[in-house]
Amino acid sequence: MNTKQMDYILELAQTKNFNRAAENLFISQPTLTYQIKVVEDELGFALFERSGRGAMLTPAGAQFCTTLRNIKGELKRAMEQGQNFSARYRADISIGLPIRSAIYFLPQAIETFEKEHEAVSVTPHFLPLAEAASFLKGEEDILFAMEHDVRHIPDIVLHPLFESRIYLISEISDPLAQKELIQLDDLAGRTLMVGGGSPPQLRRVQQRVIEALSIAYFNSANHDTTLTNVAAHKGICLAPGFLNDHSSEFAWTPFDCEETVPCVLCTHKQENRKEVFDFVKLLQKMYEKRSDFAV
Repeated sequence: MNTKQMDYILELAQTKNFNRAAENLFISQPTLTYQIKVVEDELGFALFERSGRGAMLTPAGAQFCTTLRNIKGELKRAMEQGQNFSARYRADISIGLPIRSAIYFLPQAIETFEKEHEAVSVTPHFLPLAEAASFLKGEEDILFAMEHDVRHIPDIVLHPLFESRIYLISEISDPLAQKELIQLDDLAGRTLMVGGGSPPQLRRVQQRVIEALSIAYFNSANHDTTLTNVAAHKGICLAPGFLNDHSSEFAWTPFDCEETVPCVLCTHKQENRKEVFDFVKLLQKMYEKRSDFAV
């Protein structure tokens, strides 16, 4: 089925009359009748019930037209975006990251980069943390990742970005939120949430806290679940700073430990475009004297 046939179906669904639809489409009525029959044969079910009074959608046809309208809308938007892109840009760099805060300075980097490379756009793709499948299929040019998740993957190149510190997440009203640095003993008597795909550096810190203080703990499936539990007064948690969404809903206080989580940018081993490496270097420069989101 082509786009013209899509138009034929939707017009007939609107007018419910072959002659009127053909006139609106500037084609002959036999041509419209033939094209609708071709599509129905291709689909394997009838879209319209014909009668002397016109053409009415079958139940299957009505459902099909609803989907078809959505497809047409998406296609129109895709064409408009393509036209906008082709008018301004000659190339695009896509970068995969789990949340916007993971690369806190990404907006500034994009703005700076596109001023220096006016014909190149940078497009963020938001992917689940530790999910590299689409990057490995070539759908992204650059990937933000924790080093331990990607260091053994072949045919990629790692570019160090920053060392993410460990922070305590608590409610704003929690007395711990008033401290500038959280010490291990500050967590005595608290409930600590653990798990949720924690990197090895964080797991070591969690285990040290649990063993040293014999505090209560429970597993949390993921970071969003953890934040929900913190808001529900169920406990506190430790997390790498790059996950901080800067919403001011929670307090993120540095935890006194030596461990950090190395975060990197990945490129494909076969990548040879100068603009890709220019953008990686720009981000590295922005983080040269920074950790996490610290200024």
